[in-house]
Amino acid sequence: MNSLGEKIRAMRESKDILLRQVAAYLEIDTALISKIERGERRLTREQVIKLANYYNVTDEELLTLWLSDKLLDTIENEPFAMQGLNKAKTILKTLI
Repeated sequence: MNSLGEKIRAMRESKDILLRQVAAYLEIDTALISKIERGERRLTREQVIKLANYYNVTDEELLTLWLSDKLLDTIENEPFAMQGLNKAKTILKTLI
């Protein structure tokens, strides 16, 4: 499982929950949650936390995938992506 959309689809399907039920919980359109599951749209941080509660999983589990998706959207076609990530990792270590 390598994206948030794939993860939430797998969780939804494993519990036999309909797209419209998740959409209603998040107060969004059914088509939008479908696009989110396919990786065509992104959830907000608040929506991710709400889904973690809905599926009874940790915020960390879903927020990690959410952040990973955001990073990949930004750097996937950059030739120096790995160097940039390594530099960011070094800087983050000094901030934490």
